[in-house]
Amino acid sequence: MVAPLSGVHYPRSTAEFQAWFRTDADCLDYLEWLRWPEGFVCPECSHAGGCRLADGRFQCAGCGGRTSTTAGTIFDRTRTPLTVWFSACWLFATQKDGVSALSLQRALEIGSYQTAWAMLHRLRSVLVRPGRERLTGTVEVDETFIGGE
Repeated sequence: MVAPLSGVHYPRSTAEFQAWFRTDADCLDYLEWLRWPEGFVCPECSHAGGCRLADGRFQCAGCGGRTSTTAGTIFDRTRTPLTVWFSACWLFATQKDGVSALSLQRALEIGSYQTAWAMLHRLRSVLVRPGRERLTGTVEVDETFIGGE
């Protein structure tokens, strides 16, 4: 399988989301499949193939480089469990009115406001494409909420 298909390889409901991502291992397996749908490819030398080390990282069979599934992603070097991250992603993507750091902290029982804020900051940062062009002409928007109560 080359690329995930919308509506097929993504959960369609909260219940399905919770069934798919019960553990950090479930989340890591899903990330690995998204990143390397046809098997591990070294990010350094592009060699296809390697082995999984005892600590969960991959070692390239070509250059010997080591990397993790989360390296170079918003999940890189996080101490927050992937299940919490995935839940934050789900809330971020599905909440019609958006999600604040305080509501994320409360909903996911995150220890500190700063952690919730940093998570949202990382999530928002991946929505921005460097070198993007501004929208021009008539732009139609389905629905927008600014501010909120």
